[in-house]
Amino acid sequence: MKPKNIILQYILLIAGSITAAFALEKILIPSLIMDGGMVGIAMIISTLTGMPLGVLTIGLNLPLVWIGGKKLEKSFFIRSIIAMAIFSFALEIFKMNLFEKMMITEDKLLATVFGGLLLGFGVGLVLLNGGCLDGTEAVAILISKKFRFSVGQIILFFNCVIYLTAGIIFGLDRALYSLLTYVIVSKIEDYVNTGLQAGKSVMIITNNGTAIAEDIYQTLGRTVTLLEGNGLISGEKSVLYCVITRLELSTMIKIVEKDDYSAFMTVSDVSEIIGRHIKQKPIQTNANANTTTNATINNINKE
Repeated sequence: MKPKNIILQYILLIAGSITAAFALEKILIPSLIMDGGMVGIAMIISTLTGMPLGVLTIGLNLPLVWIGGKKLEKSFFIRSIIAMAIFSFALEIFKMNLFEKMMITEDKLLATVFGGLLLGFGVGLVLLNGGCLDGTEAVAILISKKFRFSVGQIILFFNCVIYLTAGIIFGLDRALYSLLTYVIVSKIEDYVNTGLQAGKSVMIITNNGTAIAEDIYQTLGRTVTLLEGNGLISGEKSVLYCVITRLELSTMIKIVEKDDYSAFMTVSDVSEIIGRHIKQKPIQTNANANTTTNATINNINKE
């Protein structure tokens, strides 16, 4: 990876950590709305004892990240430590009197919605750039490898215990608000991580399969799976199957529209891709490009 890309990742990692800290300290905490994971436990302890939330957060999370870091990538461990340090420091900074007037709202529902949106965006940025703010995620990844539970299921169970505890201590309404915040955070977090890169499966039925397949390869750098089909009335047809991102969909539509009225296309959401998936192949030029494209189409490459 190029140095400038690495620098950009760390900048976004820091920005996400600060954003998440602001959402907690200036929106959620004043309304006693709890986050999940070890941060949620730290919030409960801090509220009851008055101990600094930043210190508790990094103190509770470090052991879990250390455990998870032994089994996961070294870069994940380093970036998580940096993100947590920035996050904990920012929590203490936003607690200072200097930022007292920056409290967004005292309305519980507004705090739940907008706090969840901002927190999810911040956490999503951190995850997207190779780190995490909560050690629960690292441990959940390890547990999921040994038991038949997904990472999401493990974290949800852990968080439900936290919210139940918060409900007993602070009232049932706080537990419900916290659970709603968790749902919002999860959705925004997923969107930040996969929203712009979400998969779209495209199926094109046409008389000019080879020409469209070559156009897709030359324009988007994507290979396609080329099948043969028969229409009840129209007879023999070529069927092209391709997986693209949401950002590439408009370009794909323009490619299909070049075929006038011969082709039509269906588009579906792809929730998960399992197995080998060639996201993008480098586009070659001149004679080499034609040779590669023809070989790609004839051999019916995997998408």
